[in-house]
Amino acid sequence: MAFTTLAHHIDVEWLREAYRRTRKDGAVGVDGQTAAGYAEELESRLQSLLERAKAGTYQAPPVRRAHIPKGDGSETRPIGIPTFEDKVLQRAVAMVLEAVYEQDFHAFSYGFRPGHSAHQALEDLRSGTMQMAGGGWVLEVDIRKFFDTLDHERLREILRHRVRDGVLLRLIGKWLNAGVLDGLGLSHPDTGTPQGGVISPLLANIYLHEVLDEWFVREVRPRLRGQAMLVRYADDFVMVFAREDDARRVWRVLPERFGKYGLTLHPDKTRLVSFQRPNRSSDKDDDDPGTFDLLGFTHHWGLSRKGNWVVKKRTAEDRLTRSLQRVRQWCRVHRHLPITEQWKALCRKLRGHYAYYGITPNSDGIRRFWWGVVRTWRGWLSRRSNRAYITWSAMQRLLEIFPLPQPRIVRRYVT
Repeated sequence: MAFTTLAHHIDVEWLREAYRRTRKDGAVGVDGQTAAGYAEELESRLQSLLERAKAGTYQAPPVRRAHIPKGDGSETRPIGIPTFEDKVLQRAVAMVLEAVYEQDFHAFSYGFRPGHSAHQALEDLRSGTMQMAGGGWVLEVDIRKFFDTLDHERLREILRHRVRDGVLLRLIGKWLNAGVLDGLGLSHPDTGTPQGGVISPLLANIYLHEVLDEWFVREVRPRLRGQAMLVRYADDFVMVFAREDDARRVWRVLPERFGKYGLTLHPDKTRLVSFQRPNRSSDKDDDDPGTFDLLGFTHHWGLSRKGNWVVKKRTAEDRLTRSLQRVRQWCRVHRHLPITEQWKALCRKLRGHYAYYGITPNSDGIRRFWWGVVRTWRGWLSRRSNRAYITWSAMQRLLEIFPLPQPRIVRRYVT
């Protein structure tokens, strides 16, 4: 069923709620407008925004492109930064669309959805894999430059299946065609949605719901001979199959399915992994081969405390490297700040790392990160001047005065 009238839900009160949900500490867009500046005349600005959106006179400004390191740092990921007012309006439209599509999305889709999280996806993947007799075969998939190659016409076609409200479709069209300001150059790509835009994650979910999720449920799974499961978080996903022949059949047709919608799979990063439970007679963790990565963790078989083979997770090497690189960069830039300020910032970074990576089987991973932070902090404190070298004994005394949060398991799972 398609909804023809939805825009009437957006009024000033709706925009006020969208404003409340919009981050106030984000980077500014092309107009330089800050959240604090926008709040000075909030009511009149929201009223004007509502009138322009409903009348069709709203002009979506270009997004400002920034580049952040990707993977090992040899590549960068382009991020689009909308203006603050644009973020508010995108949030308002996303709130309407969420009410429509949340009843359509499948339970195995976790990315950027209310009440869903990456940890839920990881736990469902673990439990689903262990329930398959003998483990399974994992199809690890990487979509090449998904947010840059998303087909605009295909997206509009998919949206019209459920949404035919002219106001909302017109606004989405304006955002897709708004253009990208990269340095001094303005471009208008024919494909893609800016990674970093408020509405982009939802549009990505809607797109992949049609391309992948519905296809898997309606066409793939009924034709398989054994069990299979799909776990997707935005554009990151894996498929797990009980039978190798099922996995290879899907692997063979997957590029054609994605190509139909203008998407391509990375030939080197898309692979089939034999993820079989080790023999009961073995008494060592079986890490090579039989591992795969998803959502920052490497998944592998390991022995539980009771001596049973279970699926475990550890911090993926590329994520650990990237996290430490960010700490090194921060320490290099801020090494001349007072020690107290540096200590407070590093404490926040460590707690944030533990909040995501501090899960039951990953004690070693968070411990390695803690030691990496200690070594990095000592290294850059030693470079503050020619006479600033800090020995390890001096560093130990410093840590007694300014103790960094010790590695801590935040989320415990039964293994």
